[in-house]
Amino acid sequence: MKIHSKLKKGMAMIMTLGLLLSCDAVKNANNTQKGAGIGAAGGAVIGGIIGNNVGSGNTALGAIIGAVVGGAAGGIIGNKMDRQAEMIETEIPGAEVTRVGEGINVVFGEESGVFFATNKSNISPEAGATLDKLVGVFKEYPQSNILIEGHTDSTGNDDYNLQLSKKRAQAVTDYLVGHGIAKSRFTTKGYGEAQPKGDNATEEGRAQNRRVEFAIVANDELKQQAQEEARKN
Repeated sequence: MKIHSKLKKGMAMIMTLGLLLSCDAVKNANNTQKGAGIGAAGGAVIGGIIGNNVGSGNTALGAIIGAVVGGAAGGIIGNKMDRQAEMIETEIPGAEVTRVGEGINVVFGEESGVFFATNKSNISPEAGATLDKLVGVFKEYPQSNILIEGHTDSTGNDDYNLQLSKKRAQAVTDYLVGHGIAKSRFTTKGYGEAQPKGDNATEEGRAQNRRVEFAIVANDELKQQAQEEARKN
């Protein structure tokens, strides 16, 4: 798992506003204490500030930080997310798994087996095999909600790519729902070509941009359980 550089930048901006976060809380974004650290410094307020600085619009990272509970309850949620992230890494070695706050950001592309051809939104057999493994993870951890974002390369005009990105996100969602994951757990969004990972001037870069990203956060049931457990302790 890795730490997103833009998250660090967001934390730095918060410190300039007078909110205190330790360097360790930023450096160790992939461990349980991260959730508690964010809560101690302002919870959702910090989430909103960071969310505005991790990318344009309501990105996966922004959604994760915006869902922060914080405090001791955040640490409990973070522990569960640590384990879920580890399972995703084990089951899908090519996935880019980033622990952020109390959630998980997952990027699926060619190396993970979930990829899209130019102008296509269908789930390939290779993608299906990978998503089948993800079904097992989501069944193992039912107390999480999932935002699925679709992205495209720069081939085609903006309006076309926006619609295509939405179709990609919906295709992945439909596949997971069709394999037993509750529809209520999913939210889908499309960003077209607005958030490239690779260089659209190269075929390799365009392939990286034809992707889906996941934001995985605690559902209301898990948040309530964590808060009750924190009060008992």
